[in-house]
Amino acid sequence: MSAALDGAVELLERSLAYTRGTLADVRPDLLERPTPCVGWTLGRLLAHMEDALDAFTEAASGRVRVDPVPDTTTRVEALREKACVLLGAWTAARPADEEIAIGDLGLDAPLLVATAALEITLHGWDVGQATGSGPRIPDDLARELLGVAQEVIGPLDRGPRFGCPRQAPAQASYDDLLLAWTGRAVHHLTTPLLGNQAEPPSRRGLAS
Repeated sequence: MSAALDGAVELLERSLAYTRGTLADVRPDLLERPTPCVGWTLGRLLAHMEDALDAFTEAASGRVRVDPVPDTTTRVEALREKACVLLGAWTAARPADEEIAIGDLGLDAPLLVATAALEITLHGWDVGQATGSGPRIPDDLARELLGVAQEVIGPLDRGPRFGCPRQAPAQASYDDLLLAWTGRAVHHLTTPLLGNQAEPPSRRGLAS
């Protein structure tokens, strides 16, 4: 186990802890609410999150299949269980060469785990905006994830997966900087979102 991979797994653990908190406010009557993921209801976002957890868990074995996201009914309990499986898989099972095959591409294992932490945290924030609970991303977590986001989100990701970077307020906190860089509106809701626009589905295990 390398120090880099160990650090990425610790970052993943903190991201899962944050998102578990936002999932606590999900109720069946909220599943049709819109989310900051344009065109996605809360129910659809939860289905994507469940599939992404499966993909990142599969990556611990050294390879991820890139498949379309199926339509599923996702339970919060299933997400919690899969989050535990994901963390356990990366704590116990380390790819020998620390490079993961994603389709025809290879990705460094510490960067992949850090990317998982980024996706899980961002979608945890999305869930909080949809339910109206809106807990802020902890400053230390946001600071580390901002560096990951700046490394993994390139120009070609803008549009299909992420919006264009937004202007962050003066003297912005790290969570505001992270949200702005990933194309999310820098505000913290106390009521659920009212609507958004249409977006095609993303591929398996990839954030939007």
